[in-house]
This record gives sequence, C-alpha cells and structure tokens, in this order.
Amino acid sequence: MIPCLFNLGTGEIIIILVVVLLLFGAKRIPELARGLGRGVNSFRKGLNEVSDQIDNIDKDKSGEN
Repeated sequence: MIPCLFNLGTGEIIIILVVVLLLFGAKRIPELARGLGRGVNSFRKGLNEVSDQIDNIDKDKSGEN
C-alpha cells in the first residue's frame, strides 16, 4: 500500500485505477506514463543546469575577491 497518499485505502486506489483504465484504455496508459517520465527527467535536467550555473557564478565571484 502507498503510505500517506491523501489517506486513500486500497479499495479507493483500485477504483481510481479502473476509472483511469476505462478513460484512457490499456494502450494509452504506457504512453502517458512514458510522457510523464520524460517530463520529470526534463525538469530534473533543468534544475541541475540552474544549480550548475549558480555554482559557476559563485566560483567566479569568489575568484574575483
């Protein structure tokens, strides 16, 4: 069971999964999950790039002093 997921029990999660299956179909769910995974990876890469840029700016400033 998934802990602390909006206080949903096993029955509620199963009902939600069945509704999602009915709405999107069995073929579409892997495509949606794949797209979601790519979006999460893209977001993480963006965060890492921003973090690297901030680190580079900090190094440049500390080198100037």
